[in-house]
Amino acid sequence: MVRFVDVPGMQRWVRMTGLEAAITGIAAAIEEDFLRWPEFDKSARVANHSEVGVIELMPISDDRTYAFKFVNGHPGNPARGLQTVTAFGVLADVASGYPTLWTEMTILTALRTAATSALVARVLAPEGASTMAMLGTGSQSEFQALAFRAMLGIDRLRIWDTDPAAMDAFERNIRPLGFDITRAHSAEQAVQGAEIITTCTADKAYATILTDDMVGKGVHLNAIGGDCPGKTELDPRILRRSDIFVEYPPQTRVEGEIQQLAADHPVTEFWRVLRGDAPGRTSAEQVTVFDSVGFALEDFSALRYLAGAIEGTDVYQDVDLIADPVDPKDLFALVADAASVSARF
Repeated sequence: MVRFVDVPGMQRWVRMTGLEAAITGIAAAIEEDFLRWPEFDKSARVANHSEVGVIELMPISDDRTYAFKFVNGHPGNPARGLQTVTAFGVLADVASGYPTLWTEMTILTALRTAATSALVARVLAPEGASTMAMLGTGSQSEFQALAFRAMLGIDRLRIWDTDPAAMDAFERNIRPLGFDITRAHSAEQAVQGAEIITTCTADKAYATILTDDMVGKGVHLNAIGGDCPGKTELDPRILRRSDIFVEYPPQTRVEGEIQQLAADHPVTEFWRVLRGDAPGRTSAEQVTVFDSVGFALEDFSALRYLAGAIEGTDVYQDVDLIADPVDPKDLFALVADAASVSARF
């Protein structure tokens, strides 16, 4: 039997755990796994692109556990009443190859993306940061706000989106939770006075959400919207004067903001900063960029954390997903009766 967490089960788990506690727990698991980065068999995700979006598989494993996530990104979906991003994921036992957990990951991906952003910012953001600008207030924005409050104490937000309804929804969801929110009339106005800037827009296009003149000294940029070839958010001049931190360079150079730069432009892998092998923020005036495209290790960590957290709860059900005949060499026994039916006709 394989443990299966459906959407209602994931909702029950989040309610039982608490959103901020779930995010910080996942962040701790991500940090643990980044610290043992060399132990993983890693690869860039396998992406199938179309004119309207992308569908991807994200695999990774260590010597005990294999994980993958199936995820899409279709910016036009909301106009049809559909989610931009949906996902599900699987954990499997390396020793047998048997799956052990199958779960929805639309909600879980939102949690792990926010957890990763806040984990990185906790290391790279300027000391004493208290205000974050959020350019793009779509489906990920509330999770980012909660993560940055839980892990960095950020409760002052300056928001902007091209869609006023998206800002309305964000304020409706977040203001009652105790945040101080300023609604800006432009991206330029939103970033004024912010030590941290998060960009998270959905359009699958080369875009410049943030221009070079908007970014002053000492700012940390959390760039999470550019996540596939041909999709960017930052003016490349910002990148050229910043220290850039990434998850997995072979993937980020194809999908991230740095696709706009030369293939040999220097970047720092974040796991090296965590392990003390590379510097992070080294001065108050330094501009740091987390060019995040989302990497399979973060999904592995989220799945691993979830598997432990649901132990002894009622948020999952057991499903019979594995054909398992009495004699493991006699798979035909499971359908032999169907063969006899066919013979009669």
